[in-house]
Amino acid sequence: MSGAAGPGANLTALRSHNAALVLRLLRDAGEDGVSRPELAGHTGLTPQAVSKITARLRTEGLAVEAGQRASTGGKPPAVLRLVPGARHAIGLQLDRDELTAVLVDLAGTPVAARTAPFDFGARAEEALAAATAEVRALLADAGTGLTDAGTGLTETGTETGGATGGAAGGGLGGGLLGVGVAAPGPLDHGSGVLHRVTGFPQWDGFPLRDALAERLALPVVLDKDTNAAALGLVTTGTAASAAYLHLGTGLGAGLMLGGDVYRGARTDAGEFGHQVIQLDGPPCECGNRGCLEALCLAAVARDDHTDAARLLGVGAANLVRLLDIDRVLLGGRVVLADPEPYVRGVATMIAEDSARASRLPVPVDVVERGGRAVVEGAARLVLAPLFALG
Repeated sequence: MSGAAGPGANLTALRSHNAALVLRLLRDAGEDGVSRPELAGHTGLTPQAVSKITARLRTEGLAVEAGQRASTGGKPPAVLRLVPGARHAIGLQLDRDELTAVLVDLAGTPVAARTAPFDFGARAEEALAAATAEVRALLADAGTGLTDAGTGLTETGTETGGATGGAAGGGLGGGLLGVGVAAPGPLDHGSGVLHRVTGFPQWDGFPLRDALAERLALPVVLDKDTNAAALGLVTTGTAASAAYLHLGTGLGAGLMLGGDVYRGARTDAGEFGHQVIQLDGPPCECGNRGCLEALCLAAVARDDHTDAARLLGVGAANLVRLLDIDRVLLGGRVVLADPEPYVRGVATMIAEDSARASRLPVPVDVVERGGRAVVEGAARLVLAPLFALG
């Protein structure tokens, strides 16, 4: 059949998937570790397959033996655990006026973080230079011994003869896996291209992923900020069927459906702020009138957080009805500055709507990790494939 992968390609993919399953179980087990028989039982793989996979993971420095289980008869099984510091990933959050960068290990634990002013309205070259400079500064802050040569960065942020397609060399016990970038939408996650970001039409069609990959000489993954946060929530087991609503300099949603992030056919799902809730409402920078984002941000601007929370609750109730999700999570700098009125206001609107529909209301909470949900989720864009997630 035209375009079908051959048997060798399928076998390679299967090996990779099986290794990811084992690696995920090692990550989830933490310091307690997991034995080979336990790995076989949880994955359904044969003991021989598990032995081959774990031998490869040990050779690559990703796993080590860490003692033995108590014997139940016969030789006590050896326990394996993940080596979190064996690899690292960088998360970058490009907000409209601020850039946040974080370095995390394989377990997703932050090693270093930085926040700096950022102008999303600047020329592309200026924005890319700022992002590149923050990556270099982040690695210096981490004190990891990873040099500029290890990332392919020069003092001007241009490419040297460093790594170009795989993990970078240098420190960090084997180097960087890549950089996950979270940016305002809409954008195409598959191609790494920005679309008409509300208020910043000059970015329409810009290949941000490839442009940053060239400058950093590292693999780069691009996604919407809300999707990055949703991925972090899914991969840490926080939520399986929920919506993450992010109110900051804009308003968007990350959707978690059936234990996975829902991006849509064109990877553009979650433009939550641009649902029209007032036909004769104020103009929105997207071109419509009466968008939830325009109304909500206007309420925030006049310091009326009660009204902003009520409006956010109207949109959240619409989403609960539409998708039948079982949880709503709130985040973003506006919410996190004073969470209580937003949790109360959104929960009230959902409860009132649920009562009219004769169903139980869903819980409303502030997202865990606070202001780091998006940027740590961005780093998990890089880590997720290692664990057969995302």
